[in-house]
Amino acid sequence: MRFFFVLISILFAALATTSCSDGPEPASAIGEAYAGPMTLNIRQEISLKSPVMATVKHGEQLEVLSVRRRFMRVRAASGAEGWCDSEKLLTTEQMARLRAVAEAAAKLPSQAEATVFDSRNVHTEPHRLAPSFLMLKEEERFHVLGHRLVARGPYESEVTKKIEKASAPPPRKKPSRTPKTKDRRKKDDDVELPPMPSGPAVPANWRELSFRAPLEADVPAPPKKEERSALSMLIRQPQEPPKFEDWSLIRAKDGRAGWILTRTMTMTIPDDVARYAEGHRITSWFDLGDVQDGEVVKKHYLWTTIVKGGEPYEFDGFRIFVYNARRHRYETGYREKNVRGYFPSALHPVEVTEGRKVRRAQGFSLVVEDESGALVRKTYSFEGYRVRLLSKTPWTKLEDPLDLKALAITQPASQKPDAPAGLWEKVKKKLPWNKKS
Repeated sequence: MRFFFVLISILFAALATTSCSDGPEPASAIGEAYAGPMTLNIRQEISLKSPVMATVKHGEQLEVLSVRRRFMRVRAASGAEGWCDSEKLLTTEQMARLRAVAEAAAKLPSQAEATVFDSRNVHTEPHRLAPSFLMLKEEERFHVLGHRLVARGPYESEVTKKIEKASAPPPRKKPSRTPKTKDRRKKDDDVELPPMPSGPAVPANWRELSFRAPLEADVPAPPKKEERSALSMLIRQPQEPPKFEDWSLIRAKDGRAGWILTRTMTMTIPDDVARYAEGHRITSWFDLGDVQDGEVVKKHYLWTTIVKGGEPYEFDGFRIFVYNARRHRYETGYREKNVRGYFPSALHPVEVTEGRKVRRAQGFSLVVEDESGALVRKTYSFEGYRVRLLSKTPWTKLEDPLDLKALAITQPASQKPDAPAGLWEKVKKKLPWNKKS
């Protein structure tokens, strides 16, 4: 009897557990996405005043449950569900591309060191509304790697497009015609139709009607002022040209790479050199070496500048500043204006040939357009206060700043200039049998 009561108790406990576990099944996911910003709040409702259900960090995977306009209901790994803006989410492809950008950026040569005077967001794409996964602190330094000119426009979330494409119903097929419809049409076509009635006869005074002189009433009166204003509004106005923004690809101290607005950053070149910019924007700068001025160590610098932004090229002039230790000031050692230059620029050692001697020296390379408009890579040597053009080699423009072809410019140019003729070479040219007739 006691065993019977124990068995009944076990059955009742099992039934109670089953009834308590019964509940609404979790919604099935229609896609996946990743958190784009550093921290993303998932709210109970779409409103920003709605309570926060969970906070996820950049790169955490989320399940997409439903879509309402540009908002998505997602589920975090903890099981919390809520709403967030789809523009702050990334697709699997975008996350993979972001990692690839960081890997490629780690190998690219730096064009300059820069900083910001206020906290700035680093975006995954060169767009103001693209997700921001990193925030630069005030006076934090970073490296500039590339430049891109982007037209202003609306931002389209790739997550939204991917979800809509996956959940779109298949296209409806056109209904095929049944044999009965075809037979009916054939049967109707066999019926003979009655002949068409003849048209009305031409009036006897058709010549007078054709050559009637215009009356004053037929001349339209000029439109009134109110009508003219209404007509002018109906005339289609010419579209304004798109506005462009300069964006810079940067590499932070932790190795992460992204995009910021170019006008929000400032180069860290010393002020006693930057004051010679003449109102131009410094786009890149390089340290060419040290010079001792008493107990103070100064440096020589190379920089590139541009008059104004919004151009497809990166600089329109470059300049070398050498420090004169005797006069305790910076002076211009070399300068070129009115050029069209493109990134990347780089410092690297070069080989200088004089007579029969070959020596290695400090050098640099710049990519500019020649007189014909073709891109060439100019390689220069810098020795003391002397700048010398060594070679020109063809170059192909990099459509993507992350193109690893930029690494080739950090190496000396393969095309070397002809060595200057020595004394014996000059004597041989003057011999009678070597002279050209």
